Amino acid sequence: MSTLEQGLYELGRLDQAACADTPVHRLDPRAKVITTLVFIVCIVSFGKYDVLPMLPFMVFPIALASEGGLSFGLIGKRLLIAAPFAVFVGIFNPLLDREIVAHIGSIAISGGWVSYASILARFVLTVSAALVLIGTTRFNDVVLALQRIGMPEVLATQLLLLYRYIFVLAEEVMRMSRARTLRSFGDRGMGMRVYIQMLGQLLLRTFARAERIYAAMLGRGFTGQVRSGRRLVFTARDAVFILGWCGAFLAFRLLNIPLLLGSVVMRLGS
Repeated sequence: MSTLEQGLYELGRLDQAACADTPVHRLDPRAKVITTLVFIVCIVSFGKYDVLPMLPFMVFPIALASEGGLSFGLIGKRLLIAAPFAVFVGIFNPLLDREIVAHIGSIAISGGWVSYASILARFVLTVSAALVLIGTTRFNDVVLALQRIGMPEVLATQLLLLYRYIFVLAEEVMRMSRARTLRSFGDRGMGMRVYIQMLGQLLLRTFARAERIYAAMLGRGFTGQVRSGRRLVFTARDAVFILGWCGAFLAFRLLNIPLLLGSVVMRLGS
């Protein structure tokens, strides 16, 4: 299986997981979207040297993944795919910020290393929460929820079409790649010139496919609005979900839970 086929398969697995039937999947999409947005805002609001205070927030993605039947391997693989972006964002922090801000025994820790760890912690928490949201809520329902809470309709339509035709575009690329492989022998047909020609052909095919798709949509009565047959019903359980988790996030944000636990342990030990 090629890298592209493997990537498409992994994306499809997450899409299939969103169709399961668990207590988390049955929640109103708006409740999960609002709670996830509050979670991300809380994580982003931490200072650049805060690492330990963010650890209690791991409870949210872990709890939802467990209740939603998502394996940690499924989430972990997608974290690894996006990890290089977070790794390279702060890779120069240890060189630019050498002020000592902490000590672990006799080892001095500079502010650059602490801020780098903070970037990685934010990445893991926010991306994990987003992946759990997608893995427990169909993408159409996520966009519908965003639209109901204020997203412009044009942007919602673009997101839906973009997600839907990622799979169409990937399948087109795989067909072109197979055709090139079957017509190649040795190193022939494997150079950069061939890949540039394939990219041009893919662009032309994309335009042609887009025109056919748009004509088909107009023929079926498309007016610029993507309508959903699902009716969203907000229940008391959804309200409890939002209030409970947002209350926990507020407590995690205002109180340094690891520091408080450390103080309690030290007192009990003494």
